[in-house]
Amino acid sequence: MAGTGIIVLAAGGTGGHLFPAQALAEELNRRGYTVHLMTDERVRDYGKSFPAAETHIVHAATITPSKPLGVPGQVLKLYGGYRKARESLARVKPLAVVGFGGYPSFPPIFAAARLKIPSCVHDQNAVMGRANRVLAKWADAVASSFPDLRGLPPGCEAKLTITGNPVRDIVLQHRAAPYPAFDSFNLLVFGGSQGAQFFGEFMPKVFAAMSAEDRKRIRLTQQVRPENMSQVKALYSGLELDCELNPFFMDMPARIAGAHLVVCRSGASTIAELGVIGRPAIMVPLPHALDNDQLRNAESFANAGAGWVHPQAALKPESFAQFLTSLRSQQPQLQKAAAAALGHGKPDAAQRLADLTEKIAGKHTT
Repeated sequence: MAGTGIIVLAAGGTGGHLFPAQALAEELNRRGYTVHLMTDERVRDYGKSFPAAETHIVHAATITPSKPLGVPGQVLKLYGGYRKARESLARVKPLAVVGFGGYPSFPPIFAAARLKIPSCVHDQNAVMGRANRVLAKWADAVASSFPDLRGLPPGCEAKLTITGNPVRDIVLQHRAAPYPAFDSFNLLVFGGSQGAQFFGEFMPKVFAAMSAEDRKRIRLTQQVRPENMSQVKALYSGLELDCELNPFFMDMPARIAGAHLVVCRSGASTIAELGVIGRPAIMVPLPHALDNDQLRNAESFANAGAGWVHPQAALKPESFAQFLTSLRSQQPQLQKAAAAALGHGKPDAAQRLADLTEKIAGKHTT
């Protein structure tokens, strides 16, 4: 049965928060619901394809107790966001509100609780985000991407449902894509803004450490920051490496599907997309990430047999070049890891989260 009514999705304005929210929005639209989005100003960069009937900009701030002089202003900004969210929710009258973390989701979920609108928080990472830890106590349900979610507040265990991390339709188009033939070795390297900076500096050293023979038949696709592009191009040109460099790939899911191996950070959306498409990865978690969430994400993927974790602090170009060269020659191991990645993925995560959303909204059908 098709649903009717409005569902509000609340998310921080980065891809890591907006991409799973977009995946849920696409599924809810298919079920007949109208979706509104509450987020911050960054949506202009990351949310251009978000299928929302209306987008509400809600101001928020990250509370940083280590900088006490800034806390009063941060609290005041959050309160202003709460008032704006409450006003919008009272006008829109949604059936439910689903939050995807980040401090911009804080005002809408808190306002929903005060207005007695059913709500759910979804956490993408293996370690629960700090905003979600607070909001879990106010929400009616908690959804997790990982079966071993850390940081869930005491007393919230009964609220927890394992849904997986929803991926967008553009990713589902490449679900369980056949593993490529080994006519060449297709290596994909990407990592968001900070990851692109690091890989742009590190990977040329890796390929320089390889012999010319080992570089043959490698086809490299790499995300490179615009300000580093000319330097990285020059380095690869000197190595006579077959490569395609770009600051951003609009067709990233297709690039993942075409790769034999991915070198990447381990953000939650990256792990989810690798699992749905089914590709092995060498993961270099973002160092100094809050609560080591990327490390925990990577460990979950690696423990499933789908990849390898290499902490950034321990990386050396020569040893990494040797590891890549060795792994490249082990085709059965790569194919086995690709199958393990599929086993880790949850392609039906958006449907599971939509079911939970309907359930808390009193619209669940069986």
